[in-house]
Amino acid sequence: MKKIVTTAVVVFVIFIGLLVAGPFFVINEGEQAVVVQMGRIVNEITDAGLKVKIPIIDEVVRYPKRIMAWDGEARLMPTAERQYIFVDVTARWRIADPTMFYMSIGTVSQAYSKLAEIIDSEVRTVVAENLLLESVRNSNIIMERPPVVEDLGLSEDIEADIIVQPGSGHEPISRGRFELADEILSRSRRMVPEYGIELIDVITRQIRYSDELTQSVYARMIRERNQIAQYYRSAGEGSKAEWLGRMENEKRTLLSDAYRQAEIIRGAADAEAARLYADAYNRNQSFFNFWRAVESYRSTLPNFEKTLSTDMEYFRYLYNPQ
Repeated sequence: MKKIVTTAVVVFVIFIGLLVAGPFFVINEGEQAVVVQMGRIVNEITDAGLKVKIPIIDEVVRYPKRIMAWDGEARLMPTAERQYIFVDVTARWRIADPTMFYMSIGTVSQAYSKLAEIIDSEVRTVVAENLLLESVRNSNIIMERPPVVEDLGLSEDIEADIIVQPGSGHEPISRGRFELADEILSRSRRMVPEYGIELIDVITRQIRYSDELTQSVYARMIRERNQIAQYYRSAGEGSKAEWLGRMENEKRTLLSDAYRQAEIIRGAADAEAARLYADAYNRNQSFFNFWRAVESYRSTLPNFEKTLSTDMEYFRYLYNPQ
């Protein structure tokens, strides 16, 4: 009887010990795990729920199942023409194969280090194989027509000069920043499957010029803005000259037309005056001659300082008793 009790107690203690050791475990949503037994993976769990393991012997290694972000540091890299720029990229990734991930890397922190090693290497390679403008720009919109030109009201030939010249100092790109990011992603993806990692995307977060390059870029931007401003000034001066020429021509046309109308009116008035004079002369010739003589006396005599003789035909109406 005592042996049976002792056996029962031993079994009960072992059972309690197994319960304390934890044969059950829970995999939450957003988690996945591998069960390791004596250093060997015996199970891979990717769905959530209550699971069973062998206490003490089995070890559960949990990994996140969600998409995670990797943020790199801005690093100084040379372009194809040996111009140095700071490139800062970020990526999204997840653990696609927890078994391979455990065997090759082990921990998430080590995965971040491995991603930094792979992505930074590919970024440096892609940037070094392409020109600076391919890394900085993503389109050729800078070479298109400036929208403000449409509202200037300039002539078509002047507008054409402004349209062509501002963009003439820029070279067109063939690929651009987004395509380079896709190339970095495709190159990096070839490296990560062996680590059980799925790389979702790689995005260029920031590109910054080095201090030496920044000064040259600023100088070039100032030069280009001054060049465009000079084109606008030239266009404005040309438009001003054009409008002044039109104004001068209109002024001459108006003055010529006014002079022509004035001459017509003056000629008509002279003709009317001559007609009136002739009509008055024909009605009473003697009175007309007298009136003309009196008008002449009024304009000439005040200017005479002295008169030596009045015995002349001109003064006949002053000394004639008639």
